[in-house]
Amino acid sequence: MENLTIGALAQAANVGIETVRFYQRRGLVGEPAKPYGGIRKYGSCELGRIRFIKSAQKLGFSLDEVAQLLKLEDGTQCDEARTQATHKLQYVQEKLADLKRIETALTELIDQCSRVDGQIRRPLILSLSSFEH
Repeated sequence: MENLTIGALAQAANVGIETVRFYQRRGLVGEPAKPYGGIRKYGSCELGRIRFIKSAQKLGFSLDEVAQLLKLEDGTQCDEARTQATHKLQYVQEKLADLKRIETALTELIDQCSRVDGQIRRPLILSLSSFEH
């Protein structure tokens, strides 16, 4: 996976070329030097970074948080990494609790609809807005 053009890099990472350029502007992915009269070539390092960024985003990390995580890449700042991971874990646990409450509200709504032959006694908006934060 060495000597990839930006197009091949984007394709291998399953992102668009503009996404690669955006990550470069944000300082998340390096931009190799352009040889005289040639084109920039990317390698497995850049591909791995882009895949990491996309995975982290899917897990709910913002690009700012991803940038902070990438700064910890050398493994010498475990305390900071632990702090960031602890904060993110707390956020995820809160989201899970919210999702559980939404699940309960939707289950109750479905049960109510089933009991009254399709006529909702409690509107959907009321059902979902009534759970506590």
